[in-house]
Amino acid sequence: MSILITAARPRTLPAALAPVLVGTAAAARPVAELDAVRFGLALVTALALQVAVNYANDLADGVRGVDTAERVGPRRAVASGDVSPKAMRLAVVAALTVAVLAGGALAWLVGPELLVVGAVAILAALGYSGGRRPYASLGLGEVGVFVFFGVVATAGSAYVQDAAVTLTPVLASVPVGFVAVALLVVNNLRDIPTDEAADKRTLAVRLGEVRTRLLYQVLIVSAVAWVIPIAFVVGSAWPLVALTALPLAVPPLLQVHSTPIGAGLVTVLELTGRFQLLFAVLLAVGFLAAEVV
Repeated sequence: MSILITAARPRTLPAALAPVLVGTAAAARPVAELDAVRFGLALVTALALQVAVNYANDLADGVRGVDTAERVGPRRAVASGDVSPKAMRLAVVAALTVAVLAGGALAWLVGPELLVVGAVAILAALGYSGGRRPYASLGLGEVGVFVFFGVVATAGSAYVQDAAVTLTPVLASVPVGFVAVALLVVNNLRDIPTDEAADKRTLAVRLGEVRTRLLYQVLIVSAVAWVIPIAFVVGSAWPLVALTALPLAVPPLLQVHSTPIGAGLVTVLELTGRFQLLFAVLLAVGFLAAEVV
């Protein structure tokens, strides 16, 4: 069980938590009328999909031989032999089952249109590293993360509260998506040598080391800067409270510039996850405060 917990990559789970927090807080519904059950179901769905993606990636990279002894980072369950491919497939199915059950309950409460969104999200989760042409290997993984862990998850979390798509959560999905993509970028930066050797053509492999480092920095800075127009549209300075998370972004911004590819980038990944969580919490607090103050 402990190896499956590790394979779920707990440090990446803020990528699922952040959009649900921000999207719910950005909903047009008054704070006192926010539905806790819908919030909980949205959170479970997002977390289960994130775990399913992580399990599927562990399975696919292990079976394809992408994860080798030279790989730096958390121990991979399938590649190490700790978990058989069959057992990992069952783990993927289990995570997706949880997502389907929670998402189905949301669809029952909100509307059948969520079933379509959920089906597309599941296909995206499986297609990230699975199938004949996984889109992560086509350099499109970052696009998928921005769309599903940025726009869809954030705006969708507001939709389950409002049953409508409104401007504020759509705008809020942009910085949430940028930081989620930054997590993937630094992860793929660390894996450039082994991915390149396995002919896994991630965006980092295609861009090269220097431009990948720059992309990470642009994403983090852009996420922080995007809060300013959000505050303007909301008509309140409260969302600007998210800017106080900036000191937590400085260490990874500096370290990603100079840390050699290898174990040192694991620290950058951890620091980015901490920034992501604090940034999301503060942005959510800003939206809620703008509503009640």
